[in-house]
This record gives sequence, C-alpha cells and structure tokens, in this order.
Amino acid sequence: MNTLYPIFIKAHQLQFLIVGGGYVALEKLEFLYKSSPEAQVTLLAPFVRPETLAFVKDKPVQIILKKYHRRYLKSKNIVIATTDSPEVNLKVNRDCKTRYILVNVADTPDQCDFYMGGIVTKGNLKIGISTNGKSPTLAKRMRQWLEEILPEEIDPLLETLRKYRKTLKNDFEYKVKAMNKVTESLIK
Repeated sequence: MNTLYPIFIKAHQLQFLIVGGGYVALEKLEFLYKSSPEAQVTLLAPFVRPETLAFVKDKPVQIILKKYHRRYLKSKNIVIATTDSPEVNLKVNRDCKTRYILVNVADTPDQCDFYMGGIVTKGNLKIGISTNGKSPTLAKRMRQWLEEILPEEIDPLLETLRKYRKTLKNDFEYKVKAMNKVTESLIK
C-alpha cells in the first residue's frame, strides 16, 4: 500500500543541497529544474562532472568543490545525497535527521523522506506519479502515457474553471459541490 502523501512545494522558496557531482546529481538537477526553474540549489562535491557543470551554468546553482561536512546543511530545507559512497550518503541522512531536514538518498528508498516521482506538466496542470519507490521506470512510463493523452492547450479550461469558481458564493462545501457538478463531464 502506498502511504505517501503527495504535496507540491514552492521550490523557489526553499534551499536545496545536492551532495555529489556525478551522473545521479545531474539527473536530480534536471528533474528539479524541469519543474522548478528558479529553484535555489547548492551543489557540494569534491569533483563535478563537465556535463553537470554545463547544465548548471545558467541556473541559480552555487557550486562548492569540497567533501561533505554537516556544516553545509546550515539553512538548507531539502537535501539530496547522490554520492557513490554508501557511508557518505548514510552520514548525510543521519545529519539531516538530527536537524529535521528532509532528505532523499538516491536509490536507497529506506533512507528517503520523500521520492522524486514522475511529473506531467501541461501548462498550469501538474500531475505527480509515485510507485512508492518500487519502480521509477513504471512512473516514467505512466508520465509518458499521460503526456501523450492530455491536450497541450489545457490552460484555457483551467482559466474558465478558475473564473467560474470565483463567481460562486456561499461556503466551501457549496463551492466543492458546484465545481464537482461542472467538472463531472470531463471524465465521461
């Protein structure tokens, strides 16, 4: 059973730390910046691959070419450990836990507070997909399928629904019922 609680965060208002500078770090950066191009990231690693440097050159990424130390967690909200050292990744995890910082250790689900699942974006519509860490490949395939079937021009519909919702008076329960009635034909 998938007991994860999905949320959408305003990444540009948070401070991210990615520990590691290899291919996995690049994958996490690409995923983050695809959804949140204004995310504030610090990349901490003694070495950063040229591909990663090329990707971040025009992005708000601070690069620190040093080994991991817990002092780099200061003022960070979310940390992603991507090193090829299980010992370093475990240290990052433990240091984050003692500071109440959300942490993701790549490819180690039992050391993650959150997973970076599949995301489908069509205009202002965003759909998150999770397999509870069991199969990132299935999440990827589901993302591809949804990207194919959802129309590119969904924003006009969203804007019409937003305007209609603003015209509704009464309490929250009434608004929910009215919006449910208006949108029920979308899935038939």
